[in-house]
Amino acid sequence: MFDSIIDPTVGPPAGSVPGQVVLAPRPDSLSGLRLGLLANIKRNAEPFLNEVGRLLGERYGVQTVLARKKADITATAPQQMLDDLCAGCDIVVVGVGDCGSCSASAVADGILLEQAGVPAVVICTDAFKVSADAMADLRGAPGYRYVTTPHPVANLTPDGVRDRAAAAIGDIAGLLTRQASLAA
Repeated sequence: MFDSIIDPTVGPPAGSVPGQVVLAPRPDSLSGLRLGLLANIKRNAEPFLNEVGRLLGERYGVQTVLARKKADITATAPQQMLDDLCAGCDIVVVGVGDCGSCSASAVADGILLEQAGVPAVVICTDAFKVSADAMADLRGAPGYRYVTTPHPVANLTPDGVRDRAAAAIGDIAGLLTRQASLAA
């Protein structure tokens, strides 16, 4: 089924020189900003992010302008998809990491967007913090901050998805609007 397996626990490839990722500057306010949503194919990822987008619009005045879904939970989003998000959005929400591979790749996507200058927030379930943190370390961003929600998301009802998104929205807005410093 998979062509390759991501194992962020093994550390960086031999010969690589880890660098410190610098997060994109955060705006003071979300009002009027163009929001991108980057979902994966996990069940309920799109409805969760759509609800996040709706709530960010309702409560913080953002405009959802671009929603994308990547087809592979084990890899970062295709470069063209990342380029589209960077060109058309001021901020991006990525998720939902609801397994080890998708949590790791969601964090990698968030870091790639940050490196391109777009503030991003990644959403992962709490059961896969080890995978998310390991990928952040592997990508040169130890201490990378993301939003967690209780595991699982995949089996939630539509009401459950709405409730989880509502519970996370304050943390999402907070990480989008203030500089989330990385651990030294």
